[in-house]
Amino acid sequence: MVIDGHTHVWPDAIARRALANPSAELQRYGDGTVNGLAATMEAAGVDRSVCLAVGDVPERVDKANRFVGELDSGHFVPAGTVHPGLPVEENMQSLRRAGVRAVKIHPLFQGFALDDPGLADILDAIQGEFPAIIHVGAGGEHHGGERCTPAMLRDVARRFPRLDLIACHFGGYRMLERAEEEVVGLPVYLDTSWPPGLGSLDRSRVRALMERHGLDRIVFASDWPMADPGAEIATVEGLGFSAADTEAILGGTLARLLGLS
Repeated sequence: MVIDGHTHVWPDAIARRALANPSAELQRYGDGTVNGLAATMEAAGVDRSVCLAVGDVPERVDKANRFVGELDSGHFVPAGTVHPGLPVEENMQSLRRAGVRAVKIHPLFQGFALDDPGLADILDAIQGEFPAIIHVGAGGEHHGGERCTPAMLRDVARRFPRLDLIACHFGGYRMLERAEEEVVGLPVYLDTSWPPGLGSLDRSRVRALMERHGLDRIVFASDWPMADPGAEIATVEGLGFSAADTEAILGGTLARLLGLS
């Protein structure tokens, strides 16, 4: 089973607004709609995609959770959203009502830092119940990433040892050197997303990073619609790992972590 651990979808009208202003740096590989993702998955050979809800303000958290929670569970895996602007218990109730499998945290677009004290209270509450999928590093051309640095991610991992933590973009988008120093080797999972594509990084460097971290803690992720899942799968398959290790990276490890059959 191939599982894409990092995709973004919105209701159709919101997807049009969310992707209305093309990035000067990143090509789009889809329209951000559920139907668009389903078509991409079929073409790429992806069995299930983790759909990440992101509530940019507290008032949108529950609506975003309900949206991903209502997606077809045979194809889509819901990852909910939280916000430190809401009480901890209100965040937890929203996640549980929606039936999500994990929690997505994106400090750049949610307007807080990874070391926000309110976020720490939420992370403490979810550890042992929901894995946390955390954006680390820079974003688009207007987001330098100082709200969620590799060092901040390292501190989260040390402070919350019972939290199953997935660090997006190898632990530091556009901060790979810092990620190699501060995140690689920690007891966290790393996702492979790197728009516009994993193939833009040096193959030997990627392979060495993954081996040093431990292949059993690497999970496949594309960041659709900012990358093409089919091309990302081909890049992972071309890294030269054993069939068993490649299958684990492409889905086996994430299936276990998220409790998927």
